[in-house]
Amino acid sequence: MSSRIEQIIEEIEEYVDSCKFQPLSSTKIVVNKEELEELLRELRMKTPDEIKRYQKIISNKDAILADAQQKADAIIADAQQKAERIVSESEVMQKALEQSHQLLDDTNAQAQDLIDNATNDSNNIRLSAISYTDEMLENLEKIMTHSIESAGQKYNSFIKSIQSCLDIVTQNRAELSPQVAPSSYRTPEVEEDEETEDEEE
Repeated sequence: MSSRIEQIIEEIEEYVDSCKFQPLSSTKIVVNKEELEELLRELRMKTPDEIKRYQKIISNKDAILADAQQKADAIIADAQQKAERIVSESEVMQKALEQSHQLLDDTNAQAQDLIDNATNDSNNIRLSAISYTDEMLENLEKIMTHSIESAGQKYNSFIKSIQSCLDIVTQNRAELSPQVAPSSYRTPEVEEDEETEDEEE
């Protein structure tokens, strides 16, 4: 079962694929800003919850090891009690000692196997969680990078369009009044905008 954040990423990919190309372009697309921002907003809200969930899975490693250690200690304690009872009740002390030692050795081996298996399971869970989280963040990084590049291209295109219109207006005014230098028609607002654009660049 996929998580909500995976579903959101798939929705963003499907939405981008469904967008129409801009006229005379095979790479630029036209997107609905509100729809895309809504998906990205939900993605930002869900990402911390997903990361916390996988951090919780990773933290379960300690719980798994503690549980395995507790079971191992209980097995050893029970074995020691049995060994002590065998020694105290048996008429042949040597045989009882041999049986108790063998029982302790077998119990220790079982306990170590239990701890080793628990350690392997917890490590596998941790690696899987880290790998999934990294893949999720990689997809998010690609989407955000694409969004930034697309926004930058649209901004530059908008500035060029405004500048073109300004040049036409300035030229038309110059043609109407050829005795006045074209530079005198530049308004303070335009100069201030251009200075602001230079600072931003």
